[in-house]
Amino acid sequence: MDQELAFAAHEKPFRYDEDGLHVTRGSAWSGPGCHLGCGVLMYVDDDGKLVKVEGDPENPYNQGRLCARCLATPNAVNSPLRIRKPMIRDGKRGEDKWKEISWDEAFDLVEEKFNYYKENYGAESVTFWEGTGRDISAWISRLAWSFGSPNMGPSLNGLACYGPRVYGCFVLSGSFWVGDYSQQFVDRYDNPEWKCPEVIMVWGNNPIVANSDGALGHWVVDCMQRGSKLIVVDPKITWLASRADVVIQLRPGTDAALAMAMANVMIEEGLYDREFVDYWVYGFEEYAQAVSEFTPEKAAEICWVEPEVIRQAARMYAAADGGLIQWGVALDQKEEAIPTCQAVAALMMLTGNVDNPGGMIKPPELLMYLNGWGMELLSQEQWAKRLGVEKYSFYASGGVTVASAEVMVEAMETGEPYPLKAAWIQTTNLLTCMGVDPDRTKRAFENLEFIVMVDPFKNPTMIALADLVLPACMYPERNGIRCGDGCQRAETINRAIDPGDTKSDMEINLELGRRFNPEAWPWETVEEMFSSILEETGMTFEEAQQNAPGYLPYEYYKYKKGMLRPDGQLGFNTPTGRLELYSNIMANMGLDPLPTFVEPTPGPVTTPELYEEFPLVLTTGARRWNTFHAENRENPRLRRIHPEPTVQVHPDTAAELGLCEGEWVWLEGPKGMSGEVGRCKRVVEITPAIRPDVVSTDHAWWHPEGDPEKLYDMPELNVNKLMAWGAGPSGIGANYKSLLCRIRKMTEE
Repeated sequence: MDQELAFAAHEKPFRYDEDGLHVTRGSAWSGPGCHLGCGVLMYVDDDGKLVKVEGDPENPYNQGRLCARCLATPNAVNSPLRIRKPMIRDGKRGEDKWKEISWDEAFDLVEEKFNYYKENYGAESVTFWEGTGRDISAWISRLAWSFGSPNMGPSLNGLACYGPRVYGCFVLSGSFWVGDYSQQFVDRYDNPEWKCPEVIMVWGNNPIVANSDGALGHWVVDCMQRGSKLIVVDPKITWLASRADVVIQLRPGTDAALAMAMANVMIEEGLYDREFVDYWVYGFEEYAQAVSEFTPEKAAEICWVEPEVIRQAARMYAAADGGLIQWGVALDQKEEAIPTCQAVAALMMLTGNVDNPGGMIKPPELLMYLNGWGMELLSQEQWAKRLGVEKYSFYASGGVTVASAEVMVEAMETGEPYPLKAAWIQTTNLLTCMGVDPDRTKRAFENLEFIVMVDPFKNPTMIALADLVLPACMYPERNGIRCGDGCQRAETINRAIDPGDTKSDMEINLELGRRFNPEAWPWETVEEMFSSILEETGMTFEEAQQNAPGYLPYEYYKYKKGMLRPDGQLGFNTPTGRLELYSNIMANMGLDPLPTFVEPTPGPVTTPELYEEFPLVLTTGARRWNTFHAENRENPRLRRIHPEPTVQVHPDTAAELGLCEGEWVWLEGPKGMSGEVGRCKRVVEITPAIRPDVVSTDHAWWHPEGDPEKLYDMPELNVNKLMAWGAGPSGIGANYKSLLCRIRKMTEE
């Protein structure tokens, strides 16, 4: 059924001329960029060259605001380092030797190789790997599943980004929930249905710099200007924390203990929303018993904070008329990520901040983002071969549609439960960014016979592993749609310049999909494919281009109107029809149905002998203004903002270790419980914003100016060398943010 859209008002068409330049309105939800999809204006000269990108003031999403990454898009698009034609390796893996070939030759080779492996080893012997995805995730999953392979997924250990919060929410409530900043309305803050949240609790996220779940960091500031108060949970004092009413500088990895202690306060002091809990929440008595032992004093000892700060945060959030939790990746990146997300989500349930104005909302959607597109293309027999289902109950349950990266790496090494022969790598520089223990990961991939990589630039993963490279174009060079990730709208990515001999990711996948399974890819062009996805809106892609962004209808309190359950009954899409503090789905999977706290391993409590040798808690992956994971290292304009990988150290710790600002050091730490020690190079950055017992470092580093046959210095710059493969009991969540380390001066060697 068609859904009538509300459109932003535009004074001009989506293409027009201004001051001698040709302007195209569009969205930046693809490389180079981030997870947001901000509205942009792309300026092109008479020679067809992109000369400027600015924010679109008429787009309700970002209202003309734009970060450094998008402003520097012309540097990326016009970079002399870009790959412009398909390349086949003309030497051994690890050598920077390539031969250009035509697109027809490249497509023919992929078709020939993949079909050979399918016929001789089964479609499951071909693996499909993705990174952050953005608008490309849907096409990767459809390509894999239409080919017949169930082995598609992120190269991320334990799906430890976005996935744990999504899956945690689904087992508790049947939906994922994001903060209500009015992003679902075309008139935004002026919409009469919306209410500014009284309290925003920023937890494990720095939205001003990071891009969690489609949330633009400016929205937090917009709400602050309208009266919102802040609670910030972070081991560092961020810009937002410096302006918060309550700051909880906890030890990384202890979030669940903190959340359970806050719940303890709400229950013991009678601060929770009793009427909401009685009507709409299941398992309160069991949950209350589970959190009864987590007093603020106990949690304070675990989290290394003051108990009164925990009480203050609990009281402030519980009393709020509209309480929003801006939660982020830090909650995902621990082995016990699902119980941690359960613990934080429970605070929303206890206070009734679900599906309400100024609380947490279920974003409307056009196309499933996380679970992929085309699940029906695989048979049950094919799904049963997905790597991970034998090891982890969450995968076996069917709730997770991707394969386990950890188990795929193991299968490459052992050939069990069946041999893997090929890999399709798209939207990920996996050795540099997502893949832990990159030395082991590289050795595992070297066992594959044929590896295809889609990317605009050479990078360490490509040099080390790829046999065939397909050059992807960037968002100003192609069409697309924004189709998910927490802030759904009928938004279009519009081509402003000629892509030359590069192709869009979806063009590449459509061409191969039509060769592998034409019934699953019945479209002649990507624009036809986009139109089929937009069909429920009553618009074609071309019509959407003229009018976008379009906003789907939105209502609050859907659970009171039978809008969240497929049977049309009131309540939530769970076994009980209620929000579940006690999760029946988790119980049926043999997992703890209640939130729990488990100490990180290794860690100060679980491995005191290792903590003595490695006396600092290390958190990784802090976002920077100039990069999006491994992207933009080769962009000189952005590189100048943050030219080298740093480790942030408190002044007292730096003085104790004799460290100086700007000096190179070794960061060393145990790889899980393997007995191995990994290390990487870092530049010291001294800051009082970090706890004295914690250090923080950014991730995904390589030197594009370095020697390609030394993998652009990636092996000595990669903090993932301090990490081991292995997820929590559910297979969801892995330890990226609560490690142990020491800092060694290079002069000590």
